[in-house]
Amino acid sequence: MFTTQSEFRAALFDPELAVPDSLKDGENQPAGKRFNVYRNNVIVSLKQTLSESFPVIEKLIGMQNFGSLAGLYVRQHPPNDPRMMLYGAEFPAFLEGFAPLAHVGYLADVARLELAQRQCYHAVDARSIDPCIFATLPPDQLAKTKATFAPAMRIIRSPWPILDIWHFNMTEGAPQPNGDAQDVLITRREFDPAMHVLSTGNADLISLLQTGAPLGEALETVEQATRDFDFSALLGLLLQTGALVSLTLDD
Repeated sequence: MFTTQSEFRAALFDPELAVPDSLKDGENQPAGKRFNVYRNNVIVSLKQTLSESFPVIEKLIGMQNFGSLAGLYVRQHPPNDPRMMLYGAEFPAFLEGFAPLAHVGYLADVARLELAQRQCYHAVDARSIDPCIFATLPPDQLAKTKATFAPAMRIIRSPWPILDIWHFNMTEGAPQPNGDAQDVLITRREFDPAMHVLSTGNADLISLLQTGAPLGEALETVEQATRDFDFSALLGLLLQTGALVSLTLDD
């Protein structure tokens, strides 16, 4: 008789389950207390990983509350990837559906911001576009180009001032957040992710380009919906941060 991986995993993350009978210690005795110690160490380690990955969430709800919440999350969402730096992908949605914290509406989006920072940091490197392409392509051809963005780039859109909330908790002397919605661009030109608040319409244009819309078509759509849309400012930001990788002509 032996213990399957699924049985071992289930017992590891569910304290209500008994230690599998077939598990033995070094002296061929039932694992018992040794398994319980191992189970506890695994849970504590994963909770610590969440704490390090979502420091603002821990500050917002308090260390003790975060520890209890993390314990619930860990047992419901065991790791499905051996790379611990990616653990916690479901945490924002978990927060969003956690009824006792429903009154703190911005928590899930702040968690999405923290998760996107980490994903940006660990994303594949990419060489940014040569800005000269905008001077060499005629306007009619430029309008037909499709954009490719760096794998590290992330956009988080929220009805809450999520970047201001992040800074207020992580940056000494940062002002208290106001109530304005914020779309945030997260990029990594070299090593450390940088976060930028996007002006109205910027996230809409980037989203259209990400779905494969030609630049001219996407720009026309956003300019019709957004008064005084400043494409030059957005383009400058994308070039400065290395978020734009290439433009290709749409045949």
